[in-house]
Amino acid sequence: MLPEGCRIGVIEDDPVMRESLLQRLTLEGCDVEAWTTGRDAMAGLRRLEHDLVICDMRLPDMEGGEIFQETLRAENAPPFLFITAYGDIDQAVALMRAGAGDYLTKPFAMDDFLDRVRSLLSRRDLQSAQEATLGASAAMLRVERLLRRVAPLDSALLITGETGVGKEVCARFAHRISPAAEQPFMAVNGAAIPDELLESELFGHERGAFTGAHGRHHGYAERAKGGVLFLDEVADMPLALQAKLLRLLEDRAFYRVGGERPVRFEARLICATNRDLAAAVQDGSFREDLFFRINVIPVPVPPLRERTADIATLLHRFAAEFAAMMGRELRGVGSHAEEAALAHDWPGNVRELRNRVERAVALAGGGWLTPGDLFPEVGQIREGTAGEIATLSEVRDAAERRQILRALKATDGQIAKAAALLAVSRTTLWEKMRRLGIESPHGPD
Repeated sequence: MLPEGCRIGVIEDDPVMRESLLQRLTLEGCDVEAWTTGRDAMAGLRRLEHDLVICDMRLPDMEGGEIFQETLRAENAPPFLFITAYGDIDQAVALMRAGAGDYLTKPFAMDDFLDRVRSLLSRRDLQSAQEATLGASAAMLRVERLLRRVAPLDSALLITGETGVGKEVCARFAHRISPAAEQPFMAVNGAAIPDELLESELFGHERGAFTGAHGRHHGYAERAKGGVLFLDEVADMPLALQAKLLRLLEDRAFYRVGGERPVRFEARLICATNRDLAAAVQDGSFREDLFFRINVIPVPVPPLRERTADIATLLHRFAAEFAAMMGRELRGVGSHAEEAALAHDWPGNVRELRNRVERAVALAGGGWLTPGDLFPEVGQIREGTAGEIATLSEVRDAAERRQILRALKATDGQIAKAAALLAVSRTTLWEKMRRLGIESPHGPD
């Protein structure tokens, strides 16, 4: 039997096939909704969340792939199982690369169909259990497990990490899986608002509180209601405002600028910074008492270079996302582009990866993203009077060289350990090092 109560959408214009699937899935205990056209299906998928969508590749009004690309834009998009009588294997494989799930060619045995459905539902259940939306690496799964444990609580969180690692994404994730998910998430970047306006923006003001205050203004702390007040770059907050933030946490109340009556603070506070707050306390730029109040549950987010297992996952996810958003017919990310991405240091972390993929998808000239699409500056650096650019072989060699050097550094030059990190034999590693001109400080081991 399939998981009882799972919601499955069936998009099939063949009445015999549609009825057959409906009857069998219903007998299996599923809640099934069926449509005959793409337009009706997209309306139904927007109305209710589904655990799985079974979709014919060709429909009277559109291609099944169009429905998938449209659905992919939604949060928590369901997997698709495509069925086709036309054997469009290339199109089906491209959809799989974009994250569709699986496909079957008509005619098929019902047992085989149910096995595919069961596999996709189990895969989705596992993903939901792990909440693996932040990354596939062990480091990010630990972050997700921590956020899942503390999501139901009201305790303050302090999310730390380099610029671009996804601190706000983590904060939004904790809010999304919390009991207060329907309440507002108000994000404030302390470094982006001038100091003289920050107090008014954070706590609000009364009419006549200062020149230009023509009416009452509700600040972020008040608009957050029972949700989350997210303070990004909290280390840049002025000392005078830090004292008022401390009072907000201790009294669970605040005063609007120019106000005489306290306003109750009902939201959860989540702070984020890319600075070392302990060092800021030592140099006097951050209050020690406030540091202890916001650092109830610390959530350190590692940089992307320390969780390379996330790179390929994010690369493919962003490529599919931007291809759907821009309406580009992208087949996927080429293997050489993936190799180049794995070898890159990503100083800008996930934000840099996302921006590079967006640019690559927008400007790509072919069906697959290449190293040149992701890293056009490599070719630009080598441009001469003849317009010379790096070849794919040169890009691949440079990527391998960087990765080997990184592995040797991590293992203090020990070839056997470096080979294990790179998932190659010692002989293969030695051959690559010799070809690329890399010397080991310890010689063969």
